[in-house]
Amino acid sequence: MEIKRKLEILADAAKYDASCSSSGTQRKRDPKGLGNAEGMGICHSYTPDGRCVSLLKILFTNNCIYDCRFCINRLSSDTPRAKFTVDEVVWLTMEFYRRNYIEGLFLSSGILQSVDYTMEQITEVARRLREDERFGGYIHLKVVPGASQEMIERAGLYADRVSANIELPRQTDLDQIATAKTVSSVFDSMERIREKVAESKESRKGTSLTLKPWSEAKAETTAKKKLIFAPAGQTTQMIVGATNASDQIILDRSQQLYDDFKLRRVYYSAYSPIPNADATLPVERPSLIRENRLYQADWLIRFYGFRADELTDESRHLDLELDPKTAWALRHRSFFPVDVNTAPKESLLRIPGIGVRNVERILQVRRFRKLTLEDLRKLRISIPRAKYFVTTADHNPDVWKIDQLHLGDKLRSKKFEQLSLFDQSQSLALTGEI
Repeated sequence: MEIKRKLEILADAAKYDASCSSSGTQRKRDPKGLGNAEGMGICHSYTPDGRCVSLLKILFTNNCIYDCRFCINRLSSDTPRAKFTVDEVVWLTMEFYRRNYIEGLFLSSGILQSVDYTMEQITEVARRLREDERFGGYIHLKVVPGASQEMIERAGLYADRVSANIELPRQTDLDQIATAKTVSSVFDSMERIREKVAESKESRKGTSLTLKPWSEAKAETTAKKKLIFAPAGQTTQMIVGATNASDQIILDRSQQLYDDFKLRRVYYSAYSPIPNADATLPVERPSLIRENRLYQADWLIRFYGFRADELTDESRHLDLELDPKTAWALRHRSFFPVDVNTAPKESLLRIPGIGVRNVERILQVRRFRKLTLEDLRKLRISIPRAKYFVTTADHNPDVWKIDQLHLGDKLRSKKFEQLSLFDQSQSLALTGEI
C-alpha cells in the first residue's frame, strides 16, 4: 500500500482520539479560500510553556486485537486497515516538519500482537526522532493501559506528554462495551507515570548553575535532559454518551484522576456513532452542548475550587441551558450577594460571570479604591450574569432580584454576545472565563 493511502486511513482513524485536542467540526471548505478545514491529519496542542503547536496526528496502525464496541477500529469492524512502519512515521514527521506544516507528533495505535509489542513500536518512533534525527519538537505518545514499567519509562523519556485513555468512567461501562479493558489497568499505568514524573522533578531539584568547561557542561546538560520524564505530564480521555453514565459519575471520576494521579487534563469526547455499530450503542450522537458543559465543569474543578459533587442537580446531570457556575449559584442563593470589595478570593471565584483573571484584578484594584458596577463593566466582566449576585460601592438594584423565582428563566433566555474586537462600548461578552 502506498504511504499516501496509509496516511489517509490512519490520520482519519486518529480523529476519534480527543486527548490532545478538542473535538473537531464538520464544515465545507471554500476551494478558493484560505485555511484547512479537514477534520483529521493535523491538530493543535499546547506545550508546557503555553505555545500552541500543530501536530501530525496519526495512528501507527488501526489493526487491533481488541473488539471494543464503540471503536471504529475494533477487531470485528470492516473499516479499511493500514499499518505504518517505524521508518515511514519518522520520514513523514520529518518531511512535514521541514515543510513547516507541523511542529510535533501525536502518535497512538491499535493493539498489535500484544500491549508491549505495540508500545515498543511507537516508542521506537520517538527514539528514532530524538536520537537519530535530533528532532526537538513536541511529541505526545499514547500509553496503552497494561504496558510494562519498562515500556512506560521509555515512552516518557522520549515524549513531552503521555496519555493513558480511561475511555469510560466505570468498570461496568467497560464490561458493557469494552470487555478487554479494565479501570485497574488504566490506574496502574497512570500511577507509574505519576511516580516517574514526580521522581524526575525531584531529581532536578537543588541543581545550580556553575561555570564549567564547555565539554563538561554539555555532558552534564545531556545527562539532566535524560532525567526529564514527560515534562508536559499526562492526560486522558473519556467518551460521553456511549453508556448511561451520568455527568455526576463522569465528573467524580475526573476529580479522582486529578487528585490521585495529578493529570494535566481530562478530555471529554461526545460519542460518535460509527458505521455498522453494535445494536446496544446509541444511534445518535449526544448533544455537543453536554460535552461543552463537562469542559466548563472540569474548569471549575481545576481552577475555581469547586468539587465534582457540587456541580450537578438532582438529576445528576449538568444543566444544558446554563453554565455550571450560574446553575450552582441559583441552587445556592443564600451564598449571595457577595461584596466584591471585601469578599475573600474563594467567594469571588463563585460569582457567575467573573473568571479567574478578573478575580485577581479585583483583588489588586480594591487595595486602592472601592469598586463600582461601572468598574466591573470596564474589566469586561459579564454584567448581565454577575449583577444579580454582587454588591458594589454604588447602588445595584438588580441584586435584590436574587430571590425571584423566575431569575433562572431570565438567565436562560439571555443572549450573551461575543466580545467585539472594535466596539469598546460593548458590555455583553461571552469570554473563556465563567
